[in-house]
Amino acid sequence: MKISVSFMLLLLLGSVSANEGVENKPGFPQDIYAALREMTASLVQLRADLTLQTQEQTAEQKTEVNNLKTEVNKLNQQQLVQQVAFSASLVVAGETTLGPLPTATTLIYKHVPTNIGNAYNSNTGVFTAPVRGAYNFEWSVGARGDGSHGSGAWLVKNSEKVFVAWERQNQYRGSASNGVTLLLEVGDVVSVRLVANSVVNDNENHLNTFSGHLLFTM
Repeated sequence: MKISVSFMLLLLLGSVSANEGVENKPGFPQDIYAALREMTASLVQLRADLTLQTQEQTAEQKTEVNNLKTEVNKLNQQQLVQQVAFSASLVVAGETTLGPLPTATTLIYKHVPTNIGNAYNSNTGVFTAPVRGAYNFEWSVGARGDGSHGSGAWLVKNSEKVFVAWERQNQYRGSASNGVTLLLEVGDVVSVRLVANSVVNDNENHLNTFSGHLLFTM
């Protein structure tokens, strides 16, 4: 389109220049020159309009592309946030016994083979919900038989005790487990607290565990 307009403009300008020498010849219609000048002016204006229109279309297309890139980035971020799962146990190696303690105490699970989304903090033992949704949690406790102390732990949402896993054996090793599905808001925290005056014992077999994963967002 630009080439056609430019070519026509050159032809008309050439015609005007070629005919300027005969403009004053007798009998040559003066209105032809006026018509040519009007056409030339119209073509110049048309070319300017087309240039402006092209620039505006280019700007609009750039804006649309940038908007699409922004939406794609948002979708990618949302997809990453929706990938949340972790599993942890109390000790990495060796053996440890925790309790009995006079008050409920948050258990810190140090061995973390899986932490997709990094929502579980192995320094505090706390899981923080990165997105609003339904989450499933499971935890297990166990210790060597002790007739004077059981083995138990609460699952706690923020400061609310939800469910408990509890067992008590006079001898041999005992264990218990439990699970729950919770609706969490962004920033809600979930942890496991050792029941007051109870005991847990863990070793390289990873018998005391805490796991969770996002089921779906809401």
